[in-house]
Order: sequence, then structure tokens, then C-alpha cells
Amino acid sequence: MDEPSTNKEPEDKGVTLLEHSYDGIQEFDQKLPNWWLFTLYGAILFSIGYWLVVHQVLQGTRDTLLLEQELAQVEARRIEETVKLLDDANLLELSRNTDFVAAGSQVFMTNQCATCHGADLRSGPGMVGVNLVDSEWKHGGNPISIFNTITQGVASAGMPRHEGILSPTAIAQVTAYILSMQEPTQP
Repeated sequence: MDEPSTNKEPEDKGVTLLEHSYDGIQEFDQKLPNWWLFTLYGAILFSIGYWLVVHQVLQGTRDTLLLEQELAQVEARRIEETVKLLDDANLLELSRNTDFVAAGSQVFMTNQCATCHGADLRSGPGMVGVNLVDSEWKHGGNPISIFNTITQGVASAGMPRHEGILSPTAIAQVTAYILSMQEPTQP
């Protein structure tokens, strides 16, 4: 009886035995499975497509938009905190913020302030409101006095009370708008 040989030759299923051996071990040369090659090439194509779309076509627009939204929220919270701690310096700082002043202009025009004081804040013939851009103030011209005048109103002059009608932020916006329109004082 012949003993079974432990050193079998591989069956020919796309497998070849290479010529060289190292420490008595021979190396096989075998094709990679198709499913593995499909996965590899698919991953390579996906990564190239992803890079083209995200980094070349969109160029980070999503990240830029998210950053701008976050910065706008931070600025809104900062302004809210500033309005809570109103004083002359905070109101003057807010009068230099173009977005805040633009919102104040919108509030001024939509809440009939322009009816009495004029669209240019100068009042005119037949208008009951006073000129808001000159250096003469009947009820105090410092920023917090303007804020308080808008909030409390002046019943004797026909100025309505805006507390409860407008939020403190809206009143601060109108105050900032008025301050931003002030004419520089002559020395």
C-alpha cells in the first residue's frame, strides 16, 4: 500500500505555485476574489466622488452657512445681554451696529414714529413731533434719556408710551437709530 503523500500539488483553479521557496515554503499566486475587488474599487470611486462634490463643488458652503448662523446667534445674544444692561455707553455702541440701526429704522417707520417726527427725523411744518437730529432736547439728549422718553412717553407733548407696545430690544433699536442720525456738534 502506498502512503498518502502530504505534499500535494494544488488543483488548477486559478492558483499557481511560484518557482521560488523560502525555508522550504512555497508561495502561491492566487487571484483576489471578485467581491473583494468590487468593494475596493467601489470605495476608491466613492472617495473620489465625495471629494469632488464636497470639497470642489460645494467648497464648504454648508460649513460657511453654519458658521454665519452661529455668529448671528452669538451677536443676537450679545445684543440681548447689552439691552438688559442699558446705559449710555451700551446705547452708543449699539448705534454703531449697522444691523441694529437698520432694525431700529424699520421699527421707527412701521410704528408711526415717522408720522410725528418725519421720515428724516427732522419734523416739519404741521408735525407735532420735535426734531430728533439737532442738538436741542426737551427731555434729555443723552442715550438713556432718549430710551426712557420712548419707553415712558411724554403725555403733555402727545408722545405715547411705548412700554408694553414695543419690546425693550425694539426701543433700544429705535434709540440706536436716533443716535446714529445725530448731526455732529459744532465746536
